[in-house]
Amino acid sequence: MRRFLLTLLAAVAGAAQTACAVFSPVPALELVKATATATSTAIAFGPSKASHTVRHEHAPFQSLCIELNRQAPVQDVLPALQAELRTLQIDSRIYDTGVTPESCAVWLRYATTMDWGVPPFQAEHRPYLTAASLTLQTADGRILSSSQYELDTVFGVGKWATTRSKISPVVVALITGFEN
Repeated sequence: MRRFLLTLLAAVAGAAQTACAVFSPVPALELVKATATATSTAIAFGPSKASHTVRHEHAPFQSLCIELNRQAPVQDVLPALQAELRTLQIDSRIYDTGVTPESCAVWLRYATTMDWGVPPFQAEHRPYLTAASLTLQTADGRILSSSQYELDTVFGVGKWATTRSKISPVVVALITGFEN
């Protein structure tokens, strides 16, 4: 993995060089700038992880209901949640708040926050997921498990990763109880 990252870094540094950099009086400075750009881009798309996972023993289940949170500002959270649940072979259906079908023994409730920024090598602002909290509950409200995602505020690791890649480790932790 380290060798791959070093090769990628060298390739990006080489590709980022312009004719001006080749004839620059300080080519080492140009190389440092290109390396910094490649490093910050790699960090911005880096891996995400689950945190603060709590799981109580409960019977296994094959399906659950997701309560639609109209206050959650991130629009691609529900498709990401359902895709990750399918990966774990769990069926899911989305219901509006207040709708409680008798067939729903397990509920997934969520909350998200987002922010806006300009991704590397782009010019327009775009929203990105900064935090998510997932909770599994029984129909009578007993908590089965909970897990969270929080953007690394120091280095911004995974800041521009997809919502699904940010949510994936949280869903796995929510279902299995194991973080990363």
